[in-house]
Amino acid sequence: MRRFFTLLLLVGLSLTAWAQGGSALEQLRQDPRKSYGNDYPYLFETVQPTPAPRGYKPFYISHYARHGSRYYWNETLYHQLDTLLTFAHDRHQLTAEGEAFYGRFMAAKQELITGISELTQLGWDQHQRIARTMYNRFPEVFRDGGYVLAISSLSGRCVLSMSAFCQELVQCNPRIEIREQSSRFTLDAVVPNDKENPVKHDFPKAKPRYEQHRELFRGKDDLQNKVLARVFTSTDGLPGGPDRIAGDLINLYTSLPNIGYEGMMGSIITDEEMVERWESSNLGAYSWVFGDQYRMIPILDDIIAKADAAIAGTSSHRADLRFGHDGNIGPLTVLMGLNGADRDPEDPNEVKDCYQNWETCKASNIQLVFYRSRRHPGEVLVKCLLNGFEASLPMQTDTFPYYKWEDVRAFYRNRCDSVR
Repeated sequence: MRRFFTLLLLVGLSLTAWAQGGSALEQLRQDPRKSYGNDYPYLFETVQPTPAPRGYKPFYISHYARHGSRYYWNETLYHQLDTLLTFAHDRHQLTAEGEAFYGRFMAAKQELITGISELTQLGWDQHQRIARTMYNRFPEVFRDGGYVLAISSLSGRCVLSMSAFCQELVQCNPRIEIREQSSRFTLDAVVPNDKENPVKHDFPKAKPRYEQHRELFRGKDDLQNKVLARVFTSTDGLPGGPDRIAGDLINLYTSLPNIGYEGMMGSIITDEEMVERWESSNLGAYSWVFGDQYRMIPILDDIIAKADAAIAGTSSHRADLRFGHDGNIGPLTVLMGLNGADRDPEDPNEVKDCYQNWETCKASNIQLVFYRSRRHPGEVLVKCLLNGFEASLPMQTDTFPYYKWEDVRAFYRNRCDSVR
């Protein structure tokens, strides 16, 4: 019997991969910009949902989302590049391609520095479209209006993402009543590791097993020298050092689609080169999200508590919406084991098969959709969507992508309690 359920789980994982375009490397070939990782702008695709088992209807949604597309998250990148390019230009250390890039960067510099960390129009549009898609996919949840609670981190880009989402829901149905809150009172449920959170936790740091076998990694990351040679005639005396300079240029490149400046860097970096280095950058991302997963336990606690209340009828919420950051939804994806993200392989070459850093893209989101049986109201199923695609959970089911809530709840409660 155990082998049977294991087979079902593997089938679910393979179906999920197939629905999203095949293996990680196949998906990169189809869309090289996925190599941008958590800078990847949210991609909207038409998805054919799996019908719910007969007699089950959705009645409640629990949601967590990252803010939408934004300018770079801190001022360091733009200021360092300003200093670097000005220095190299004044000392005639830029190639012709570097000079062209310098001119385009300086023309946009004031906007970039002014916009540091702020949501762009694209970020606003992303959350409006995700909200409308949610409404249209699950009309039974919102048909009669009802109450929705939305909470956000204290960051402006998250508050505006929340507002965009909520405005669109009300546009879909003016009878929906939404309470929006960005407050220290609710930080534990959305950004528990925020220094402003009055609730303090001491969860352990996790370490992925592959780090003990890094020497087995067969990928490569030799983009640094290519980038430096294309921009500078010489790197002698440049401020920052080669590693930081190349890192800043790559970070700028991957951020440009989010702010409407694609093409600013010309052919200094190509998407094909980003694809070549993706496995290496994905490994680093996995160490980060894997390490912080236990710090997201308060979010999972909140998801369980609010779902229990909605199921029991002690809460009138039709949906609970949360808006935070990549530093939350990435580790939460691992904690919840979505699509096998918690597999923790020993071989570094297998990490790409359980986690892909583009899943933590701008406006990335997790939706848990709850279904109740008409004949047996106490029987509740749940389906998980990761960025709009049906995702697998790390427990047994014979009705993928639908899982018994009692099984999901017990599994996650045990996982969280074992860490505490």
